[in-house]
Amino acid sequence: MTRVAIVLFNLGGPDSPEAIPQFLRNLFADPVILGLPQPFRSLLGSYIAWKRVPVAKENYGLIGGRSPLLPQTEDQAEALAARMAARRPEIEFRSFVCMRYWHPMAAAVVAEVKAWAPDKVIVLPLYPQYSITTSGSSMKDWRDFAAKAKLDCPHVAVCCYPTLPGWVSAVAAGIEDALGKVDDPSRFRVIFSAHGLPKAVVDRGDPYPRHVEASVEAVVETLHRPDMDWVLAYQSKVGPQTWIGPATEDVIAEAGAEGKSLLVVPIAFVSEHSETLVELDIDYRDRAKAAGVPEYLRVPTVQCDPRFIGGLSDLVDFALGQDCAAGEWVVSGDGCRKACTAAKGKCAMDDTKR
Repeated sequence: MTRVAIVLFNLGGPDSPEAIPQFLRNLFADPVILGLPQPFRSLLGSYIAWKRVPVAKENYGLIGGRSPLLPQTEDQAEALAARMAARRPEIEFRSFVCMRYWHPMAAAVVAEVKAWAPDKVIVLPLYPQYSITTSGSSMKDWRDFAAKAKLDCPHVAVCCYPTLPGWVSAVAAGIEDALGKVDDPSRFRVIFSAHGLPKAVVDRGDPYPRHVEASVEAVVETLHRPDMDWVLAYQSKVGPQTWIGPATEDVIAEAGAEGKSLLVVPIAFVSEHSETLVELDIDYRDRAKAAGVPEYLRVPTVQCDPRFIGGLSDLVDFALGQDCAAGEWVVSGDGCRKACTAAKGKCAMDDTKR
């Protein structure tokens, strides 16, 4: 029986308060996060991590002292493997979780995959929209460790899926559910909130904002609510750099000035973590109350929504049909070339294909 390993990428998060300093050092040591030559990157990264430790510990303390991202990703991996086993019983599937900045990380997961001896590896980032800082960084990290370990079986990498029907329908269903529970949906402004990105990264050709816009447009079209008041905004800014906007906190302030209630929709996250459970649910809720927003609601992330898992299985099924030889990479995505070109960006396919 053919063996196929499905490797799910995500950011990762500290699993204890003691892990927070090293998690932050790992994050700011990534050259795509801090684009400085060595030793300046390590020095500045260590300083930024040290400065952020107290705030990070306080934030994670609000959600039990650890990130829930790993167990939720493991649930998604299990659900996807089960869906694929039912869909393609002639193939033996096994899902692996690989985090970028905390365990399990690429070196260990590559070794685990190699020991299982698959005939093909399908790399699937849990980021619907591509950015060099997320999917791109994870793919490069995996390639480097796979090369060192001589994991030379064929690889098929999913670049992005900003308008994947299963993803879009799961997000839209969450919005419909929330609006269906309020007495007057017209009182609400829907904020699609995505993790932000420094403008300098976008100016170098990163297609992420265009991908996010494509996701929002697809969700709005699916909802069939022509009178819905909505806006796209970006959260999680850190540091003095100029970031893409508008900022979610500014949009919240505007809604308060207009007396609008808010429904916040995570549009770049598929799992709960500090950016949703702390930033959206606590920090921004407090900002909304202070700004005079009458009511503040938040749509949960899709997690193991059957529509989302079904969409991921569609991606895996398509990737199975992509032919490549041992040691080669082939990239399949949801129209990524078109979306990246529209954003005047460099397609992830150009970075990933080997």
